[in-house]
Amino acid sequence: MTTSTATANRRPVIRASLAVGAATGAYGVAFGAAGTAAGLSVWQSCALSLLMFTGGSQFALVGVIAAAGPAAGLTSGVASALLLGARNAMYGVRLAGLLRLGGPRRLLAAHLVIDESTAVAVAQPEPALSRLGFWVTGGAVFVLWNAMTLVGAAGASVLGNPQTFGLDAAAPAAFLGLLAPRLRAGWTERLIAIGGALVALATTPLLPPGVPVLLSALVILPVLLRHRPAKDPT
Repeated sequence: MTTSTATANRRPVIRASLAVGAATGAYGVAFGAAGTAAGLSVWQSCALSLLMFTGGSQFALVGVIAAAGPAAGLTSGVASALLLGARNAMYGVRLAGLLRLGGPRRLLAAHLVIDESTAVAVAQPEPALSRLGFWVTGGAVFVLWNAMTLVGAAGASVLGNPQTFGLDAAAPAAFLGLLAPRLRAGWTERLIAIGGALVALATTPLLPPGVPVLLSALVILPVLLRHRPAKDPT
């Protein structure tokens, strides 16, 4: 592959990564506002984004604290956050073979294993582009999410409800953009997407936020079992 061809292949990945990073990072303002509304200080909200850095778990934690109060809701809030954060471990298993990292870089990569960086990485046709997409997406989301958390926490009373500006639709829209090419791949991918959507729609009214997404991911298990490699008889 020539240098010009490699550069041309990298540009769409970088553009997609930055677009996903901007769309997702912008919604950090909603978490900052939710954190202070739940009784956290500006710096406590920012520390959660900096150290926890997994949006669904962060919203689960502050949502339970807001509903039950800091004293009564802390334990259940942490449990909910851990449940939602468990999906990142599954992402890490999938990404390990793509990234092939060790030492300090592996620790840094682990902190950037989120929905968006995983989605962009696995959507690429070759490992080099997967690594590029992972780092650019993870880095962009991390920087913007933390910056917008500070904006939302410090200016919650001025900004008002972030849904007024349509920011709640930014992250789902970014994921639909990543999903669209997969739906053209074949009927197996389409059936998985439809099945996952139906599971999420059926369980959303009944379960805490984030749990329906985890359940919808189980739709892929029958496909994985069906295509499991046969054991070597020798």
